[in-house]
Amino acid sequence: MLERKSHLDLLAMVLLVVLCASWGLQQVAIKVASVAIPPFFQAGIRSLGATLLILIWMGLRRVPVLERDGSGWWGLLAGLLFGGEFLLIFLGLQYTSASRAVIFLYMAPFVVAIGAHLFIPGERLRVIQVVGLIAAFSGVLIIFGDALILPSKVMLTGDLMLIVAAIMWGATTVVIKASSLNQLAPSKTLLYQLSVSAVLILGVSWLANEPSVGALTPLVIGSLLFQMVWVSFVTYLTWFWLVRHYPAGRLSAFTFLTPIFGVLAGGLLLDEPLTLSLLLALICVGVGIYLVNRR
Repeated sequence: MLERKSHLDLLAMVLLVVLCASWGLQQVAIKVASVAIPPFFQAGIRSLGATLLILIWMGLRRVPVLERDGSGWWGLLAGLLFGGEFLLIFLGLQYTSASRAVIFLYMAPFVVAIGAHLFIPGERLRVIQVVGLIAAFSGVLIIFGDALILPSKVMLTGDLMLIVAAIMWGATTVVIKASSLNQLAPSKTLLYQLSVSAVLILGVSWLANEPSVGALTPLVIGSLLFQMVWVSFVTYLTWFWLVRHYPAGRLSAFTFLTPIFGVLAGGLLLDEPLTLSLLLALICVGVGIYLVNRR
């Protein structure tokens, strides 16, 4: 029998911190790999590689791949949302700054909270949770708020793409939690998203006529493998296991840690500047997470 919990326990919180740290480090890996691998092709090839890994995993665990379980259309929708999110992120970054992109993208937890309130029984949004989400989001603003200047028309185009990407990111979690996908093995839920997004993103890469792949140094290959094996396979599989067992709104609050870990990883690995604002942001996010998950 599937055990569903109303609050996050220690195991869930530890896993979430590891996931957010991994996703923050992913930002560095993408930058490193983009020196030789075009962005769309990079995103598509990592989804394709992770699809093969999840198929092997399902085979070893004897999880049915083609079983008729009524999840096909929901799986297709989740995959399109997942792939569309990444496409809009990469496209939006061509028009707006990375700092602005982070601010707009991390509106996604609000989408999850509202969607859970409306469509997921037992996950109604309380005032204290709204306050917690705002507190956590303020941590993101502390680090990246300087980028919020009056946008040009070009920048506004990118901002709108990132806002839609955030809505798609949040909607993906709500669709999975509120539909029959929540009854599936996490591996099959992930298979839907990886396979659909691989076809979608690689197709766009081909249509966009991206430049050819450059010199594949060990560092570039390692960065791509990190994204493919650890991020797209291990951490996403863990995330969908968490989504299946724990409240979506409480989980999504932890994702505000990701940009903070991204800044920290950039400072430690790419010599990007680190300031005291990082500590203040971490405090705000920590307070926000506590309020969202407070009993």
